[in-house]
Amino acid sequence: MKLRYIVVLEVLFAGGLVGILPLTVPASHAATPQKKPAISEEASAAVMRMGQTLRAEQFSFQSRTIRVYTGANGEPLHIVHTDKITVHRPNRLLVDRTGDDGVSKLVFDGKTAIVYSATDKKYASIPVQEGTIAGLLKEAVQRLGIDFPLADLFTDVPDKAFLTGVTEGTVVNTVTIEGIPCLHMFFVQPPGIELELWVEKNDQSLPRRLIVSYRTLPGEPNFIAEFSDWNFNIHPSDADFAFQPPADATQVQLKPVAPPPAKGKAKAKGGKP
Repeated sequence: MKLRYIVVLEVLFAGGLVGILPLTVPASHAATPQKKPAISEEASAAVMRMGQTLRAEQFSFQSRTIRVYTGANGEPLHIVHTDKITVHRPNRLLVDRTGDDGVSKLVFDGKTAIVYSATDKKYASIPVQEGTIAGLLKEAVQRLGIDFPLADLFTDVPDKAFLTGVTEGTVVNTVTIEGIPCLHMFFVQPPGIELELWVEKNDQSLPRRLIVSYRTLPGEPNFIAEFSDWNFNIHPSDADFAFQPPADATQVQLKPVAPPPAKGKAKAKGGKP
């Protein structure tokens, strides 16, 4: 599952438009011959250490993201969110969000994902047949045509997920983020996607910043994420991943963001989940 992102979506509810969660349309990928990856040993080792750290059974962190969406007149605009994310592998996920479009939440208990907008007091459920975080991501792609911007961090092999499709990678330099030395790395993913990743320069290689730039799209938009408050000593219970709707909340049905492609026609978006 290759997940790179450019556009913020508002999920269509039966009662109207409600902005929810870190859900976006994946960039369209044209079929391009792949050459042998030219990734430096230092960059490859840093990403591998990051992947090993993020394979932990449970952890939490905070992300602050700035993303692009299209305004009423086609102009590129930006929206900012702060997410507190709790992961319990293989089948529990909690995202608490605050942002420009209000307060919202995603709760996944291994069977059902609940998306809840505290701002609009509406919620909807998505059954997840595979019963895993990976299954949740797949359901989001197949049923709604949307992805989680930071989903590479939740896969079974985060380093492999991040490097899928990448053909070049190198370490740019060492910088300091909040007092911690970090490797600044640059990667190329054809066609026209550039990735900058900052990870701590230590055995954990925790990600601290990610910027994805789309050089072949109008205006060359990008996605920016900053990470903090990593905690691998948490012990969440099943109750932490259970959703109890408030008394004044209304359950609604999620509508697909687009109809399925006509028989015999290619999908509009590239890359299978």
